[in-house]
Amino acid sequence: MAQIIIDKHNGELAFRLEYFENLSQFDHLQRKNYYSIILLNGSNYKLNADLSTYELKGNQMICLSPYQPFMITSERSCSGWLLNFHPDFFCTYRHQNEIETEGILFNNFQGLPHFQLSEESLFFNLIDQISKEMDRDSIAQHEVLVAFLKVFLIEAVRQKKQFDDNVVPRFSDSQSEILQNLVDAIESNYYELHSPREYADVLCISPKTLAGIVKKYLNQTPSTLISNRIVMEAKRELYLTSKPLKQIAASLGYDDEFYFSRFFKKKVGVSPDTYRKTVGFAKLEK
Repeated sequence: MAQIIIDKHNGELAFRLEYFENLSQFDHLQRKNYYSIILLNGSNYKLNADLSTYELKGNQMICLSPYQPFMITSERSCSGWLLNFHPDFFCTYRHQNEIETEGILFNNFQGLPHFQLSEESLFFNLIDQISKEMDRDSIAQHEVLVAFLKVFLIEAVRQKKQFDDNVVPRFSDSQSEILQNLVDAIESNYYELHSPREYADVLCISPKTLAGIVKKYLNQTPSTLISNRIVMEAKRELYLTSKPLKQIAASLGYDDEFYFSRFFKKKVGVSPDTYRKTVGFAKLEK
């Protein structure tokens, strides 16, 4: 049975904890305007997130950002826990310096949306504490749940970092250097350089060579890496500030706000205005 807290101001979901015994609620493509963390156990199951497919097994944690499209299917039995929270309930960007969820658990523009659990007992102990607190409905419940959620996310970040370090492909020295230099170059230049050719020029290699390395080891394209990083920053601005879209677009190297709006909607599935209204936290800027 699901335990749900509804935001009294707008009637929307704020926080939810649910145990499930099958994947029926995940077997179709969906986008939610809140964060989803899924602890899943099964022999074999398939995760579709964005445009990628992942074959998984055993104990996994799947971390999904607001409006990130996903579905999970399996021909065998799977069970687990679902934890949802809206940005109004807990603003990850405000606590980024403390927890580093963005870019690791969520909106990881060059990484995986899942990781193998190495110490599941801590997570399930926290889930038990969260469930008990939700049943109590006592004073300062929000603060207590946020405290539990912070610990949950901190441990998830630690395990995700360890998982990412362990599954990094064994590149040759030259390939490793090219990939790291590409990630660094995108991080430094995403607001002005938008095409793979521009980054290939920065790295002094051909666009074809760059595309081949990225595809082989990250199963993505350079264009996807670049656009995902741009969208990640746009989300942050829409999420935290009340800046006009024209100003956000310009800061990301787009003179035409309408072109940028179409680009954002194609990547996220909703317009920047809808994203801000349903996910944004601009009321922090007063």
